[in-house]
Parts: sequence; C-alpha cells; structure tokens
Amino acid sequence: MGIFDKLFKKKREEENLWTKCPECKTLLYVPDLKRNYKVCPKCDYHFPLSAPERAEFLLDDTGAERLFEDVLPADPLKFKDTKPYRERLKKAQEQTGLTEALVVVKGYMEGKKVVLASMDFGFIGGSMGSVVGERFFRACELSLREGIPLIAVTCSGGARMQEGILSLMQMAKTTLGVGMLKEKGIPYITVLANPTTGGVAASFAFLGDIIIAEPKALIGFAGPRVIEQTIKQKLPEGFQRSEFLLDKGMVDMVVSRRQMKGTLSKLLDLAYYSERCYRS
Repeated sequence: MGIFDKLFKKKREEENLWTKCPECKTLLYVPDLKRNYKVCPKCDYHFPLSAPERAEFLLDDTGAERLFEDVLPADPLKFKDTKPYRERLKKAQEQTGLTEALVVVKGYMEGKKVVLASMDFGFIGGSMGSVVGERFFRACELSLREGIPLIAVTCSGGARMQEGILSLMQMAKTTLGVGMLKEKGIPYITVLANPTTGGVAASFAFLGDIIIAEPKALIGFAGPRVIEQTIKQKLPEGFQRSEFLLDKGMVDMVVSRRQMKGTLSKLLDLAYYSERCYRS
C-alpha cells in the first residue's frame, strides 16, 4: 500500500477496465489512462481528478502528511431544499471518501517542501463552505509559519448555498490568508482546473503570484449560459476557457497535467525557492 493509499482510505468500488473519452469517443484502457495522468492520449482531454489523485500526481511518494481533518462541516442553518444539508454532506462523504471539498497535504515536490491545498469537485461540486475556508486559511498559516510555498488547485462551482452568508464570508477569509503570504513574500501558486467558477474564482483562485490553468478548463465568475441570457448576445467560441484567458492575460500559462509537476517545481526553483525548503 502506497503512502497516498494510506492517506486517503477511500471505500473503493470495483472499477471498469474500459472507459470512453467524452471528447473524441476513443475507448481507453483505464490503467493506461491513469498512468497518463488521466489525460486522453488521442485528443488531450483532461478527465476529472479527485483531490487524492491530485496529491498523488503532484507530490513525491514519501513524506506526505494530510492536515486539518479535524475541521469538519456542520449545519448551522439547518438548511433543507429537496433534502436536508446533513444528508447531502453524508452522501458526499460516502461517495468520495473525503470529509470536505478541500484537502490539505504537506509534502515534497521533487524534493522541495510545499503545502498543497486541492479541491474535489465530486464533493458537492467542490463548493466552498466554512470548512473549506477554514482549512485554506490554516494552510496559509502553515505556509507562513514554516516559510514554505502554498500551491492551491481549484476545481469548484463556487460558494456553497446551503451555508448562506457563512459561505460568502469565506471569500474574504481566504483572500486575507493569501494577503498574509504576500506580506511576507511566501510563494503562492494557483492551478485552475475545470471548472473554476463563482466565489472561488472571485477570491483565492486568481490571487496567485503565478496562475496556471489546465487546458480547456472553464474559468470565470458566472457561466457562459448565464452571461448570454443576461446580455442577449452570443459569446465567442472558447469564451472563458483556459486558452481564451491566456490570450487576454488573465492566466500566466496553460500547462498539460502531464507536465504540471515538473513545471511547478521549475517555477519554484527559478523564482524564489530557498534552501531550507529542500528535504534535509
């Protein structure tokens, strides 16, 4: 059992050996797809990743430590729509094997110590509630305390409506956390995955010293359909996709998942990495 299997004790269901790429319809052998970082070898479509998979692909396979799992969600508003919020939380926890939509891991990236905060879209759409905000803020405090970079991978539909104003407050809280890092010159890099929208896009996702996006990721505050309905106009092709944002200067680079770990490591080396961050 590898270190990430131990960190994320997920209830594993029997998996199919074959899957079809939703983009090019090619039939793919799942074990080969996983070895290719869940990127289609035919059309470069990036399949969704869970937070544990992100950690496994980005961090070295030794020395990883999962943090802040004692911060757990509650239901302060006793919210109920078609079903109670508590039931939604329980179902999401059972389906993903996670306790919340943000997972924080301290580990090494090609020998360099980092804090990785990764979102999981499978947990209620990766929505940001009070626990996501608190875990992210604690990740900022940890980076500040130990003087090591924070890398955030965003994949979210935005603020979690079931927590009302408590969810919206996390936009300010996460922004404050990033501000503390910037004051002390601690590197903060964001990786925007598909989709990164709503309150997450409007807060910590676009505050990175360097902003990287995965190919063809949907990134923006409101979705294109909402915008079209509001302005009564047809949006240009590729609007709000990674490549469109790169062309407009909203992100610094678009990087394939297969090169993501190496790219992040080089950026840390070239830009501002100190010797104390390396594994001793």
